Amino acid sequence: MTLERTMAALVVGLCVGGGAMAGGEQAGAPAGKGSQAAPSAAKEQFRITRVTPAYWRVIIDHPPFNIYGPESMAMLDNVITQIEKDPQLKVVVFESAVPGFFLTHYDFVPPLEVTTRMPNGPTGLPPLPDMLVRLSRSPVVSIASIRGRATGVGSELALSADMRFASREKAVLSQFEIGAGFVPGGGPMARLPRLVGRGRALEILLSGNDINGELAERYGYVNRALPDAQLDKFVDSLARRISTFDKQSIGEIKNLVNVASLPPDKDIGAEWSAFIASVQRPAAQRNIKRLMELGLQKKPDVEIHLDKYTGQVNQPDK
Repeated sequence: MTLERTMAALVVGLCVGGGAMAGGEQAGAPAGKGSQAAPSAAKEQFRITRVTPAYWRVIIDHPPFNIYGPESMAMLDNVITQIEKDPQLKVVVFESAVPGFFLTHYDFVPPLEVTTRMPNGPTGLPPLPDMLVRLSRSPVVSIASIRGRATGVGSELALSADMRFASREKAVLSQFEIGAGFVPGGGPMARLPRLVGRGRALEILLSGNDINGELAERYGYVNRALPDAQLDKFVDSLARRISTFDKQSIGEIKNLVNVASLPPDKDIGAEWSAFIASVQRPAAQRNIKRLMELGLQKKPDVEIHLDKYTGQVNQPDK
């Protein structure tokens, strides 16, 4: 594969990137017309566990690093579509089955056209921002339970959820993209200032540094950081409580909060356009090539300490 094709894969890139509980478990069923390309025989990366008819858990399971790629699009779309269409569902929790990783960055290997040929979603936005916007605007309450790294797409999925709860010891959030030479594309510039304020948003986005659970709570990046041993019980108890309340009232309350707090869809779309333009520039192509040579997507140390390696690739050549 040529450098240009490898780097072009970033255009798809993610800018945007605890165990299952008892209940009926099912992979996402195929979505209807206009959905992304079917995942065929690929292993399902997003599994639905129906704890009760009103309470689901979505388990992210794509070891070793929970990297999000073009084949993930249809799988996540299927899950979002089911969330939108189920008449009994009131609350859904997103969590990971892969130790150390909630959801990370986009896959930098597939060629660009694999992603760009996908049709826009129901909102008129490209696939990833479309799904994140739909999750935020759904009347179903969404909760991200973050244990491990939520980097790039993972941070953006968490930001699109209604609430975020993090392991104090094990959660790490970041928008690493500046260190790789490009602009995030999944909505963090529109969402973060509303949560943490302008200055802290710029700190997160322009430093590309890791934000641990404790600091994320202090900044407002997450609702709360809990001791790791308490995270699952807390999130489960909250979800079960919400699932007992009136569905129509839940939806109306969420919609009115959305009016006061969500960015316009066009602002999310503008970020995707900025990402696509920036990822094709020489700085991004150079930095991604260097990161891949250092072991991105292969070596655990690079994925776990991505902020260190993005700093390294931006140092002048000796």
